[in-house]
Amino acid sequence: MKKSLIVLLLVIFAQAAPGLAAENAFAFQGAGCGQDCASCHTLSKDEAKKLIKADVFKAEIGNIKMSPIKGLWEIEGTTKEGKIFIVYVDFAKKYLVEGRFTPLEQLGKPPEMKKVDLAGIPLADAIVMGNPMAKTRIIVFDDPDCPFCKRLHEEIKKLLNERKDIAFYIKLYPLDIHPDAYEKSKAIVCKKSVQLLDDAFAGKKLPKPDCKAREVDENIKLGKSLGITGTPTLIFPDGRMLPGFVDGPTLLKMLGIK
Repeated sequence: MKKSLIVLLLVIFAQAAPGLAAENAFAFQGAGCGQDCASCHTLSKDEAKKLIKADVFKAEIGNIKMSPIKGLWEIEGTTKEGKIFIVYVDFAKKYLVEGRFTPLEQLGKPPEMKKVDLAGIPLADAIVMGNPMAKTRIIVFDDPDCPFCKRLHEEIKKLLNERKDIAFYIKLYPLDIHPDAYEKSKAIVCKKSVQLLDDAFAGKKLPKPDCKAREVDENIKLGKSLGITGTPTLIFPDGRMLPGFVDGPTLLKMLGIK
């Protein structure tokens, strides 16, 4: 009888064993990658600083977070002049991605534009293209080594050939990614010369600045306070701020001018 009882218990245990093994497997399951990317991928500020060679530009690393697109880290940095920039690094930590992301649902729609207070933007130091007495004034934060600024510059000249009711106020805003832009900006500001701006975009050599051109440093500080992270950046008469290149016809449409 005792032997039969033992056999019966062994049979019951054998039948229950797979279920118990499964339960134990879940109970002692180790860490793995789930939907939360942060469970598998990390990027410290020190590591980010080395990856993007921030020391070369004397930049500091700020906030690091997942980008809107999975597989990329969004890194916010601040230059020695206090300007904020944003770049992206892939999870494999092999590539740097520059630029901004546009949701597909926004394609074909007017860009969302934030507004700034024009009263806080001095124009006395700006380089004026067009009629200074024009009713419509557009402020442009420009970098003399920026290819998109060059394209916008050509569009501005075309518009001014056709219209005398618009003026563009150029604020020189050199970016750190263009190492020669700072001195070029100072040279242009010292002379308040549209011709030197033309020469810069044409790739010609500019003279050395013959003044301190503090306006350039002030523009950099102002741009940071306005949240400007790239060039060109346009500011419309109603305070709307548009980052990036736009052609002449589109510009007129956004101004509500036929």
